[in-house]
Amino acid sequence: MRSATKLIKNINLNRCAQSNVVRSTSRLINTTNTNTVRQFTSTPSFTPLFNTNNVNNTNIKYQRFYSSANDVVIKVPSMGDSISEGTIVAWTKSVGESVRVDEVVCSIETDKVTIDINAPVSGTIVELFAKEGENVTVGNDLYKIAKGEVAAAPKTEAPKAAPTAPKAEAPKAAPTPAPKAEAPKAAPTPAPKPTTTNTTGPSETRVKMTRIRQRTAQRLKDSQNTAAMLTTFNELDMSALMNMRKTYKDEFEKKHGVKFGFMSAFVKASTIALKEQPIVNASVEENDIVYHNNVNINVAVSAPRGLVVPVIRNCENLSFADIEKEIGRLSGLARNDALAIEDSIGGTFTISNGGVFGSMFGTPIINPPQSAILGMHAIKDRPYVVNGQVVVRPIMYLALTYDHRIIDGREAVTFLKKIKDVLENPERILLEL
Repeated sequence: MRSATKLIKNINLNRCAQSNVVRSTSRLINTTNTNTVRQFTSTPSFTPLFNTNNVNNTNIKYQRFYSSANDVVIKVPSMGDSISEGTIVAWTKSVGESVRVDEVVCSIETDKVTIDINAPVSGTIVELFAKEGENVTVGNDLYKIAKGEVAAAPKTEAPKAAPTAPKAEAPKAAPTPAPKAEAPKAAPTPAPKPTTTNTTGPSETRVKMTRIRQRTAQRLKDSQNTAAMLTTFNELDMSALMNMRKTYKDEFEKKHGVKFGFMSAFVKASTIALKEQPIVNASVEENDIVYHNNVNINVAVSAPRGLVVPVIRNCENLSFADIEKEIGRLSGLARNDALAIEDSIGGTFTISNGGVFGSMFGTPIINPPQSAILGMHAIKDRPYVVNGQVVVRPIMYLALTYDHRIIDGREAVTFLKKIKDVLENPERILLEL
């Protein structure tokens, strides 16, 4: 009886051990390749307790699972508080290409700027979810990347210089032949008449507007439909400002490292006027008038993809040199299409200088949600009356377009007259008068 009981226990222990072998082998099958499984199951001392005919399919299944576990889906990032979508400008990486951390994968054009999308991890591009020219929404899938180490680019050695060939002896000069008799000149052949060909090509070219151009068009039309826009004008004698610039421009550039332009003077003059007429620095939100305590002036700049208006912040705290440096920085970013979202939002007033293109007169459109915009124009020598005498002076016409819903005519005219007085007497800027 005891022998029988002992025999039954041994049989149960063998079965448990065999079951453990099955579990261990099953795990091994799921994590090894086909060759390993085949080699393992062909060992003479081991009798497989399961069917291994479909090992190849099992291996492929787990290989895909392992790959998908390492795939990272990159979504369209947030690009600003008021921006919900953008347009794919270009993919710098395609499917199958490797990419390193922080390397640019694509560029997205928004309503205001173009943003480069960088890779958060290293790996290989697996899938692109949008084509160039398509719109993408913030939060949607953009592309998929399989994580993995990327080999460093091999260093290419500079080719060794080839051995210098021995210099060939200079050929001896051939004897000069005797001059031949000049042949009679033929009569000139008339030029053939141009043949007219019937072109069957299209008579027009259709080009899709850039994202910035679409947004600009929409905002300007919304501004016209919303604001009660009115424009007032004045003329500005630029003599004093031009003389000040001529006198101090070299010394200014030597000390501050930037050129002394007219825009900094207009920004300073506008800041003084905005402080005196805070309603011009305000904006409308539903039934409220929002007064802005800081003066943030947008300056219109022409960029490759359209007009952009980067902002100079806290102008009340900036000197002439500070303003010129900031204008130079923002203009450089705009020309290189590298403005950030933060460079274009938060403005309270805008200055547009059409004079650089030769404009004599114009009525600028308000940049919403602002309530006014100053238009500068070309400087031209014109007849001007001074103390009862007609003299020639460099004159610029100024235009102020304002929202008549919150700005009265008296306030608008007083504001523009203040800019005129300050710029015709630049010492008032230093004295803050």
